[in-house]
Amino acid sequence: MKDKPARLLIIGGSDSGGGAGIQADIKTATAFGVYAMTAVTAVTVQDTVRVHSIHPVPASVIRDQITCVLEDIGADAIKIGMLGSREVVEAAADVLAGRTSIPIVLDPVLASTSGALFLNADAIDLMTTRLFPLAVLVTPNLPELEQLSALHAADDAEIIIAAGRLRAGGTRAVLVKGGHAECANVRDILVSDDGTQIFEASRIETHPAHGTGCTLSTAIACALARHMSLSDAIRQARGFVRSALETSLHLGAGYRPLNHMLNIPDAGI
Repeated sequence: MKDKPARLLIIGGSDSGGGAGIQADIKTATAFGVYAMTAVTAVTVQDTVRVHSIHPVPASVIRDQITCVLEDIGADAIKIGMLGSREVVEAAADVLAGRTSIPIVLDPVLASTSGALFLNADAIDLMTTRLFPLAVLVTPNLPELEQLSALHAADDAEIIIAAGRLRAGGTRAVLVKGGHAECANVRDILVSDDGTQIFEASRIETHPAHGTGCTLSTAIACALARHMSLSDAIRQARGFVRSALETSLHLGAGYRPLNHMLNIPDAGI
């Protein structure tokens, strides 16, 4: 390994069960050979079944975590996940607005897989106006896309229109994750300045899993930190998530954690 590996700053919440959030992000970065740093936004009490409680970190502490890490170590990419409140959105935006040279991947985490709400409407509006324009990529799933765009998105045409509405607010690229759609193949749709690109693969028949969104966005950010193109970063990240899903871990009584203990898949997958 090189003396100075690629560096990723992860801004998000802690998952005590280890399947999503900061824990999944760090595992993913490690699999990619990327040095992970964190700004923890909340401590959640959760297992594979559900989120039992959420304990926010003060916004000033989050601001200081981001600032001190960037000023000392620096970052080649930033991944933003769970934010939790309007105050945290403001804190992150205040620090990151002056660092636009670092690619930011924003996963707009609005709720957990089990349904716990992570961001209220007021904070969502602020996130779209202040953080979306700073990101090189925003990665909503279908329910998040509909909530963020206030549009129905049942087919490709509607998804592209809804993603275009997000881009109209300043977001450079939107990757709509299609895992929630009821179809044989999973179709992720990228809408960017270069047009529309569809990434498609057969659906994996497996036990319901936890942490796929966190893992995908972090894997993309890791690839960008290593100077990969956006399309190739998405392909590589999708390959990693697919392998992690196929070998998901039989732990706990609820949603299975992904298996992050994998070699990085070939970028051509």
